[in-house]
Amino acid sequence: MRGTDEKQDGMFSYVSVEERVPADHPLRPLRAMMDAFLKEMSPLFAKLYARTGRPSIAPERLLRALLLQILYTVRSERLLVEQLDYNLLYRWFVGMDMDEPVWNHAVFSKNRDRLLNEEVAEIFFRQVLERAKPYLSDEHFSVDGTLLEAWASHKSFRPKNEDEPPSEGGREVNFHGDKRSNETHQSTTDPDARLYKKSKGSEAKLGYLGHALMENSHGLLVDTMVTQADGRAERDAAWRMASRIPGVKQVTMGGDKNFDTQECVGELREMNVTPHVAQNNTNRRSAIDGRTTRHPGYAISQRKRKRIEESFGWMKTIGMLKKVKLRGLEKVSWLFTFVAAVYNLHRLQRLQAQAAS
Repeated sequence: MRGTDEKQDGMFSYVSVEERVPADHPLRPLRAMMDAFLKEMSPLFAKLYARTGRPSIAPERLLRALLLQILYTVRSERLLVEQLDYNLLYRWFVGMDMDEPVWNHAVFSKNRDRLLNEEVAEIFFRQVLERAKPYLSDEHFSVDGTLLEAWASHKSFRPKNEDEPPSEGGREVNFHGDKRSNETHQSTTDPDARLYKKSKGSEAKLGYLGHALMENSHGLLVDTMVTQADGRAERDAAWRMASRIPGVKQVTMGGDKNFDTQECVGELREMNVTPHVAQNNTNRRSAIDGRTTRHPGYAISQRKRKRIEESFGWMKTIGMLKKVKLRGLEKVSWLFTFVAAVYNLHRLQRLQAQAAS
């Protein structure tokens, strides 16, 4: 028989938000892990906030909301707050009651900027790694960098110490054909961004370079960095991240042809790191010879190193890092580290599910 179209006149609900979320929902194990991480970080939060004054948004709720924004690719804080208003799943994960008012998006953004910095993002990143310890390799690693396009246009890239160019007939001056470089020009929108192109023949863009160190066993990221974009940044970042690998035993580090230089290979070997980088034999002699390539481990490292591109792909498509909406090296750095931590959390959940099945 036909059902009745009853009016939604009920004022009270006797079903909690907790009961609305299925017991096997994939967010449940993530919520449990997040609660454990945030409990460990509570002393840090206590130091960051004053004892008196107007109460702000709880830092635990801010981090849970940001994790949701990344996992579900919510492109703006305005849309995130809108979802929190009527999405019961989001309310449950953040920890809000059914009838609790939602924050204004501007208030959310302001509280986020006050709380999150490189220290908080790094501690959260390390908390995730501590939970993932059974899956981490301590011998074999890969390193790579990726271009993070800045939230600035080419029109903002103007000569340093110069006022805005005059307009011609209501239009801005055409800069095409002009010689521009990072030494003479700077973005007025994001001064920390640099004009850079990842490879020959590609378009030059304003951006930063995000660097990551991956362990080869399960493809988890164990270290991250963001630097200004230049030709030496990837190799410099590789040295710095290699120096932070714990322990004193010999380890291997895979990489692409960009790391095949005498200087880079020599520095890594001095750090007790065996460079398993791809050979660059184009009109030159590779710094890697048969003493390294003859070992089966070299071929394995060359296969494994390509998995780091999967993490960059996830961080750019799901984590919305293809074009970062924050400006300044410091803000882009904490965002890159936080998104890398969420990627590891996502990978860890899948690894634990596979182990349990």
